[in-house]
Amino acid sequence: MTDKEKMHSGNLYLPGNEEIMAEQLQCLEKLYDFNQTRPHEQMKREEMLKKMFAEIGDGCYIEPPFHANWGGKHCHFGKCVYANFNLTLVDDTHIYVGDYTMIGPNVTVATAGHPILPSLREKQYQYNAPVRIGKNCWIGAGVIIVPGVTVGDNSVIGAGSVVTKDIPPNVVAVGNPCRVLREIGDRDKEYYFKNRKIDYGNL
Repeated sequence: MTDKEKMHSGNLYLPGNEEIMAEQLQCLEKLYDFNQTRPHEQMKREEMLKKMFAEIGDGCYIEPPFHANWGGKHCHFGKCVYANFNLTLVDDTHIYVGDYTMIGPNVTVATAGHPILPSLREKQYQYNAPVRIGKNCWIGAGVIIVPGVTVGDNSVIGAGSVVTKDIPPNVVAVGNPCRVLREIGDRDKEYYFKNRKIDYGNL
């Protein structure tokens, strides 16, 4: 198995492999161009993302600056995904984000890790594990999601959380390490923020 094949297998590999680096640089050139677009160039950004990502649905918006190890090459976004400033996707292997998910500013989603053993790190070995974020999630500002984690559909991850383990669907989860705080329930149908009621008549 080549180092390039090992990237998506979970095995240890050397990311400095010449073939890998040559392909990665091409992706980073596209990312650089995306980040140089002007605010009014919305359609241009949308077309660029379609060429940069493995898959990206209609109605997606990523606010520059956007950072990604592979420029989105291994990222699979559904439709209507929104990401605010400074999204960092360490996309050395696949990242999946479902429809209608919202991502706050300064969020990091990482698929790459390094061995704990110092002698292996000295040789610059790396491994990758995919990350999956479900549909209709809200990932708050400053959240960090580490390799191999799954966040279930409809869940909310509170600002500043570090997600080290899978989060089930339909919950609010917060903290470092991130833990389930509560399920999303009937009160959330009545209140949208603290004691502020949802005025369905004006929605």
